[in-house]
Amino acid sequence: MANKIHPCLWFDGQAKAAASFYTSIFNNSKITADTPMVVNFEIEGFKIMGLNGGPVFTINPSISLFVTCESETEIDSFYAKLLEGGKTMMALDKYPWAEKYALLSDQFGVAWQLMLANTPDSIPKIYPSFLFVGKQFGNAKAAIESYASIFPNAQIHPLNLYKAGEEAPEGYVKFGHFTINNTLFSAMDGAGNHQFQFNEGVSLVVECANQDEIDYYWEKLTANGGSPGNCGWLKDSFGISWQIIPANLGHLMSNPSKGGRAMQALMQMGKIDIATLENA
Repeated sequence: MANKIHPCLWFDGQAKAAASFYTSIFNNSKITADTPMVVNFEIEGFKIMGLNGGPVFTINPSISLFVTCESETEIDSFYAKLLEGGKTMMALDKYPWAEKYALLSDQFGVAWQLMLANTPDSIPKIYPSFLFVGKQFGNAKAAIESYASIFPNAQIHPLNLYKAGEEAPEGYVKFGHFTINNTLFSAMDGAGNHQFQFNEGVSLVVECANQDEIDYYWEKLTANGGSPGNCGWLKDSFGISWQIIPANLGHLMSNPSKGGRAMQALMQMGKIDIATLENA
């Protein structure tokens, strides 16, 4: 199962170790690409990129991976295995919203939400989840609406909003799902004092079919306070990092005769120009 939008996890030389760890835990999992810089893998059919980017950025819980579990045996197993070398943020237990739920950070710093639930077959087993805290607290609904206006095949599912007198201001997002480009996400406003923000530790990769798509997403996601970066990276107005890349970037970079020159050209770019890469 291919995902046109998929997360990228930033590691300090541990991308292969992390990919091997995750593919040993989940079913329908495999490593699909293994290079010194990038390790692509799938878990439960969900595509993830592991990037060996060095010590510049660190993964934090602002973007987690949400896993829906079908049985107590399954959630117990995932919890025990993912917790090896990691730490619990919310212990596996019964909560008002679930018979069993846990929030943990694994040995590589990746945050996971595990929940026991019966869900329709149309709901993927694993999907990314945004936590809007600190200066972004209260922006979950605006972000959901913004992304739904930018991406095709979008749908905002019913949002569970805070009511007057609850721990967050009325109208803030307690929990909600949305779909963009046929990819499911969840988002929530996190009340309380959190010592992290969105950063490049977890970014979202948008694979584009042509230059028009790259131009479109670059313009839309950098609008209203977003900021362009290097090598196809940008930050949107909510501080979330995106990589807007051609779908054939991996092929261009791995070409034995042109890969080195294409990499040199890429390093000089902000927004990616496909023709320049192909002609390098």
